This record gives sequence, structure tokens and C-alpha cells, in this order.
Amino acid sequence: MDHQIIKSASNQIKKGGTILYPTDTIWGIGCDATNEVAVKRVFEIKRRPSAKAMVIMVADASQLEFYADVPDVARDLVEYAENPLTIIYPNAKGIARSLIAEDGSIAIRVVKDEFCQMVINGLRKPLVSTSANISGEPAPAFFDEISEEIKSQVDYIVPLRQSERAKSAPSRIIKLGLNGAIEIIR
Repeated sequence: MDHQIIKSASNQIKKGGTILYPTDTIWGIGCDATNEVAVKRVFEIKRRPSAKAMVIMVADASQLEFYADVPDVARDLVEYAENPLTIIYPNAKGIARSLIAEDGSIAIRVVKDEFCQMVINGLRKPLVSTSANISGEPAPAFFDEISEEIKSQVDYIVPLRQSERAKSAPSRIIKLGLNGAIEIIR
């Protein structure tokens, strides 16, 4: 892993900037999930209604409790998930207010991508992860499908995996209740 790329991305995020970066699913637009100004900038770039919450990523399951109430069943789901899994947890905390859904929940994915893990661990903060498209348009399957409009508005484009052509898909999304109830969203 190129540590200069990690440093460059991290520096932009620390300054309140936005990045365009590869994840364990599709390319994403991201920022520091605790920085309200940066999060609002991501909403602007995507032209996304503020009522639609976005996903945050953490580097491992031990970080979940910092950002939400975590039902016991979540640990097993995260540990045994073979494919990327986003879980909507109740009672979000410690993140930018605009990321929290109207019901107080937050969508979190424990990311398996090495680059993302290194950035998150280095910052000691979660990253916003939202698809690199204008809201309502199809999510790009790989870098070349990302619009120039998106590319021109972010502060830093991560120069990794841009030539990959393998089709990727967004993560599966489930919602957990404090009582352990599970609802499949996608």
C-alpha cells in the first residue's frame, strides 16, 4: 500500500475536504463523518436531499460502539458476513448530525478494504461512504463511469484501482432494532 496516497487522502480529510475513493464495494465520495461542514459538502456534491442519510464506515467491529447502540446480534452478523454488509443501528452518536436519520439511526459498514481501513485507523474517525454519483442517477460500477461533475467537485481523487473493470455492487443493507429484530432493506 502506498503510504503517500494514504497520507494525501488523510490530509484532505483532516482539513475538512472530500475525497473520491475506492471501497470494498463501489467508488465512494467521503469525508470525516464527524465534521458537519464536510458532510454537508458531500450532500451538495451529490445533490442529495438532506433527509436521506448516508453510510459511514469503520475499520473494525470494535469501533461500532462509538457511533451507535450495537445489539448483540450485530457482532455475529458483522463477523460472519461473507459480502459487504451495512447495518442500520439505533441511537446514532458521535457523528455529524446531518448523517443521522430522522429515527435517530445510522448506517455503518465495517469495511474490509485495506486502503479504507488504514485511512480510518490513521484518522481515528469514521468515513462517510456514499456512492460516487449524483443522487437519483445509477451508481458507477467502476471509476470510468464516475461523472466529470463529481470528479471536478471533490478535493482529492485517490489514485488507486482506477483501471479496474470488475463490476462491483453496493453492500447489502439491513436494519436492526434494539430488540434484535432484523429488517432487510437491500
